[in-house]
Amino acid sequence: MNKKTFIGFVLGIPLLVLVLIVIVLLSEPKPAGISRGVAYKSAALLLTDRESCEKMLANQKQKYFPENEPVGWYEKYMNFLYEKGYLDSKQVSPDRRLAEGFLTYEDAENLAEALAPEAGRQIQVGKKKSKKQIPADEWWFLYDDLRKSLDKDGQIKDLDVLLYGTPANVNSSEAWTAYTSKGNYQFEGISLDSYIDSKITILVKGNEIISIKGIGSDSVTYKNVWITAGDGTSFHVHLGSVERSFPFDESMGKNEKFVNQLADITIRKGNLQKVTLKKKKISGKVLAVTDSTIEIEGYGTLKMDENFKVYRLYGRFEERSVSDIIVGYDNQEFIVAHGKLCAALLIREFDAKTIRVLLMNSNFQSIFHPSVTLSAKSGMTLTFGSRVVKVPPKAEVIIDTGDERLKDGRIVAAPLENEDSILINSIKRSYGVPSYEGTIEIRKNAEGLLLVNELYLEDYLTKVVPSEMPNSYEKEALKAQAVCARTYAYRQIQSNTYSKYGAHVDDSTRFQVYNNLPTSAKTENAVKETYGKLLFYNDTPIEAFYFSTSCGHTTDGSVWGGNPVDFPYLDGCLLQDGGGVLNLSTNGDFEDFIKNKEYPAYDVQFPMYRWETSVTNRQLEEEITEVGSILNITVTERGVGGIVKKLRVEGSEGVMTISGEGQVRAKLGNKYMTIQKKDGSNMKNVNSLPSAYIAIENQGVDENNITTFHIYGGGYGHGVGMSQNGAQTMAKEGKTSEDILKFFYHGVDIREADNTKE
Repeated sequence: MNKKTFIGFVLGIPLLVLVLIVIVLLSEPKPAGISRGVAYKSAALLLTDRESCEKMLANQKQKYFPENEPVGWYEKYMNFLYEKGYLDSKQVSPDRRLAEGFLTYEDAENLAEALAPEAGRQIQVGKKKSKKQIPADEWWFLYDDLRKSLDKDGQIKDLDVLLYGTPANVNSSEAWTAYTSKGNYQFEGISLDSYIDSKITILVKGNEIISIKGIGSDSVTYKNVWITAGDGTSFHVHLGSVERSFPFDESMGKNEKFVNQLADITIRKGNLQKVTLKKKKISGKVLAVTDSTIEIEGYGTLKMDENFKVYRLYGRFEERSVSDIIVGYDNQEFIVAHGKLCAALLIREFDAKTIRVLLMNSNFQSIFHPSVTLSAKSGMTLTFGSRVVKVPPKAEVIIDTGDERLKDGRIVAAPLENEDSILINSIKRSYGVPSYEGTIEIRKNAEGLLLVNELYLEDYLTKVVPSEMPNSYEKEALKAQAVCARTYAYRQIQSNTYSKYGAHVDDSTRFQVYNNLPTSAKTENAVKETYGKLLFYNDTPIEAFYFSTSCGHTTDGSVWGGNPVDFPYLDGCLLQDGGGVLNLSTNGDFEDFIKNKEYPAYDVQFPMYRWETSVTNRQLEEEITEVGSILNITVTERGVGGIVKKLRVEGSEGVMTISGEGQVRAKLGNKYMTIQKKDGSNMKNVNSLPSAYIAIENQGVDENNITTFHIYGGGYGHGVGMSQNGAQTMAKEGKTSEDILKFFYHGVDIREADNTKE
């Protein structure tokens, strides 16, 4: 190699490297940008939610975007930012092309500074860069800083999900709906189709996806899915609310073996890789359900798989929840694999023939007992583990927490003769030592013994009706009470309040008082003559709330903060022939009404129809401690019938609001209070106001700097549904139980559960 060639070679190497660098730089793809619409959506969701943006746009007369153009999904979010001053419509015009175009550094800087100046200053850019599109990664990095400043309550969350459906592969799906292992979400403006059957991390607020934060494996295993038959060449897999079809491969065996089976299925890049069937089934009465275990008669307590599922197989197929597994019933089968419960298959509707009642102690203060003493006139059997022991007639059995017979979990006591009952000598009720039909289960808990009485629902009702309504009341009133009590119990069996203790309800006022007073022929007949009858609204058993005495008007289903639309049969009415509704929303109108002790209504003759009492600020301050010395109390919101929904309490150290019927009664009631009834008699030792139908008068400050508040009230109870004393008057006037029930529960049907539609 000569000298010239060598020099050229040496000089050419750097040039070649430079050329290669230029080629690499020119061929390297630009970082992905982000549309303004998506960025503005994410910004709006730092401050509010999608529903609020939709309402604002719907109620707005003057629109920012041209009304002759199709509404884009981003319009509601940009509209919110315009209205709140975070976007300037002159600088960022409400234009479809602009919204769908890429966000620039300048756009990002301006928006960030408007939302949170400190975070915005971190992205200051020069003129050369300002008009360039900002890479999506840089926007989301900035967004994390904005989130720290603006989402202090942590409403925006990171979720790891399996994505198994979008409108791209789900027939008749709603637009922008993503179907995931954590539920259904909206994903306006975001591209998700390519991530189907992938594990992804999403950023969400409420049920709206803000962004995709991370992507996991493209191979996923869906656990404990339900498989049904296809057309012979395919089979269907149910994933949440989505049904997917997969081609059948003969190498898998016979198609029929996949029909109605639980399985794990593995999918890679959209292709089915593996199907693992789970076939072992067990069945038995469910004795208890906790967050992680289910106790099944004959099998003991079994753990639930991490991906435990509940499927309803009768009627219309649905994926349900653990709360649909009802203790005391065997209307489901369980599939087991590797020693864990993988799924519950609900194979038939429960018939509500039996109920399980948690028995409280003598003062209804606790569900736990230090010990229990049992006996039965005919004798009884004690079943524990695999042993059955007979106890002689009238002999007492004492069981405490250290009893060896409890080592297998429970002891079940049953009378030797079917017509007999079991006495529980260790507790007392109003009529003395109570006796119980059915069986008594004794279970050991860390806090003491639990007593569960399992019996037929109709037998239960014979001891609820006399405990909830005097047996001296008219037959038709008692029949109305029986239907309400049965409907209430039906709903409570399904509610699973005490499922971890293996019960549906307890025997106190928290549910329905049971076996506190003796039954009678009259109350038994009321139950028998309404056998199986329930109250239905649109084929669903209603919330059959009832209470003692009205103030002349009932209220609606929003009294506890719910949406009245969910309880159309509980809309509140005047308790007179013909019903109707009074406008008692103002304090002045309600005060005139409540001070009228003879306002005509079905309850007018009962002592609690009107009552009044006085209380001082010093007495109230024992319960209301947040505002210092109480200066004044004002009703700021009333519901249907004038019931108080909100109170404003002003004090020397601040102001607070008391919301809800229960809180109003609890906060204003106290042990010093004497309630003066309409008939002149007094009621003492009450820690809660009789009702929240009240008007409050501030009677001023005395020489000791004590302020007295006089309260005018009416009625006894929450005021929702049937007034028991109102029902008594209606029955006396000749109205039937059906007349009474349809007066208090509007638009209902009365029939047996077996006649309901699927």
